Amino acid sequence: MLKSTSYSEKTLDHFRNPRNVGTLEGDDVAIGIVGNPVCGDLMEMYIRVVDDRIEDIRFQTFGCGSAVATSSMITELVRGMSLDEAMKVTREDVADALDGLPAVKMHCSNLAADALHDAIRNWREGVRLEATDPSQVPARACGVPAQGEIEGAEDYLGKGYYAAGPDPADLEGLRVLVIDTGSTSLEMAVDLTRVTDRVVFATTGSELPGDEELRTRARRSDIKLLFLARILEVSGEGEVEKVRVHDLDEMDEYDLFVDAVIAGSGT
Repeated sequence: MLKSTSYSEKTLDHFRNPRNVGTLEGDDVAIGIVGNPVCGDLMEMYIRVVDDRIEDIRFQTFGCGSAVATSSMITELVRGMSLDEAMKVTREDVADALDGLPAVKMHCSNLAADALHDAIRNWREGVRLEATDPSQVPARACGVPAQGEIEGAEDYLGKGYYAAGPDPADLEGLRVLVIDTGSTSLEMAVDLTRVTDRVVFATTGSELPGDEELRTRARRSDIKLLFLARILEVSGEGEVEKVRVHDLDEMDEYDLFVDAVIAGSGT
């Protein structure tokens, strides 16, 4: 497993257990909104202002783990501060409070201070923004494609990448990755263990799809189960040789070597 980034324990804690998630409403509330069009992150910071101080603060973040962690941390840093004090909190202050961030994330996802400053400016200028409807936010986080958007997939159709279930006989003895598209994909992964003992099932969730009987069959099989795993990219010399995996729990990326990738269970 090749990890591309390293996060502090404090960063991981704020990602897994974010503080002050949510929204605020009322005449004493201002909203700050910032986004990074390159990464795809969107952050909203809500501040309740009483006597020129931040009495309460909440956030919504549509982005990657480091975006969540920085948003969570800044809410703890500035609660109770005067607006002037909070305006002086920088991206570097947030990163330092998290015991550091990977360099690539300093500019990509460390936008929490920007969102806070935007909220303060909006409060002072009397600008009242509306909260973002989560259903209108694209399923993309910090450059991480949605599970169905895999870089390079089209280049490997018929070369180890299957948009629909292949003939199991073609996969005998191969290293096969099945991407979660529902209970039928898990059932197919279980069936593939009849022709190969090297089946991996990857899901972005923390639970398996399907009913309890199917999930039990999968757990008792030889399938390697990857939870909280999003497939980013397929690559190889002419045919599929490996995939890039984003670990949504540890916020790391690694390469998984496979011979075939199945991204659909239809025929």
